[in-house]
Amino acid sequence: MKVLVVNAGSSSIKYHLYQMPQAEILANGLVERIGQENTSLSHIFHGKTHTLQVKVEDVEGGVELILNTLVSKDVGVMRDISEIGAVGHRVVHGGEEFTGSVVIDENVIVSIEKFADLAPLHNPPNLAGIRAVQHELPNIKQVACFDTAFHATIPKVAYMYALPYELYEKYGIRRYGFHGISHRYVARCAAAIMGRGKYNINAITCHLGNGCSVTAVRQGRSIDTSMGFTPLEGVPMGTRSGDMDPAILFYLADKGYDVTLLKSICNKKSGLLGISGISNDVRELVQLAKKGNGLAKLAIDIFCYRIRKYIGAYAAVLDPVDALVFTGGIGENAFFLRRQICMGMTQIGVQLNQAANLAAVAKEAEISTKDSKVKVFVVPTNEQAAIANDTYELTRQKQPIPL
Repeated sequence: MKVLVVNAGSSSIKYHLYQMPQAEILANGLVERIGQENTSLSHIFHGKTHTLQVKVEDVEGGVELILNTLVSKDVGVMRDISEIGAVGHRVVHGGEEFTGSVVIDENVIVSIEKFADLAPLHNPPNLAGIRAVQHELPNIKQVACFDTAFHATIPKVAYMYALPYELYEKYGIRRYGFHGISHRYVARCAAAIMGRGKYNINAITCHLGNGCSVTAVRQGRSIDTSMGFTPLEGVPMGTRSGDMDPAILFYLADKGYDVTLLKSICNKKSGLLGISGISNDVRELVQLAKKGNGLAKLAIDIFCYRIRKYIGAYAAVLDPVDALVFTGGIGENAFFLRRQICMGMTQIGVQLNQAANLAAVAKEAEISTKDSKVKVFVVPTNEQAAIANDTYELTRQKQPIPL
């Protein structure tokens, strides 16, 4: 079966076409700057890259462009779009309703629309991708894979905020967590590396990219995670503040800052960018820190310190910890940050193999010493493969896949 995986954003669409169950990528690509004059397509197939600039008005137009490219005589990998057996979609927010991936029907669509209030930047374009596929491939089964679903197993003691309970009842204000597809994937990879079943591991998974989150996984299931009601909470990120005293916002509001400006500061002007005043790219900050830039060094130090605090907190919650896993663009590549994060963590059983850590760049590897009580791994995340697998399995059966 050929499975198309779609990740639709407000101005871009990522796609992967898989041959399942082999999980062989037949083609993948990206449509960028949707709605602008200079929309671009980058299409990768058979080791070649095809690029195209053409105006695409909306997500539906982007999906149409992708399907036409996949069956193109020159750069396509199929004779006809009817060869696609199913389509899987990344959907950011499933609220409390979805505890696993599901086959999409009108009830699911209504729920995704309902939860758009909780993820206004993500759910609407995710849904637009689903509607576009419905229009282009009306008889094809589609599957929604929710970023929040893996965290549905977090207990109430961990997901509730100490706010008036009526706010939870009325508005659903609670910890939802994000990056769940990634955390699930790398936790299960770590279990497999250790020769264990997917429900036989206690792990702390660190998804570190421009967005960052840390998750405590007990017996293969999420029991706590650093992102909360929104992806703003938790460790500092590229441009997001992470945890802070909420009274800071009240104070700034009294100084004349309106809600729009405060949202922009917290989400787009904080984190590594905010502290350094220069960049949200850790590669650039590391180079600047080596040249003596104090704020670049401070941004890196704060980033690593806060991640270490979360790892320590989750080690206390899990007790024992079998594995610590790094993933995401930073987690997979920045060996210098992994070293700094793991420094002085022998008290929870982490001992880093410095040579192995240095060599582990964008590849799966164990980077702990042989006598480390907690095994430390680098596992490149593969959310699209997880979505393809869920889609393949779900469209061959009718019940939801338990996480």
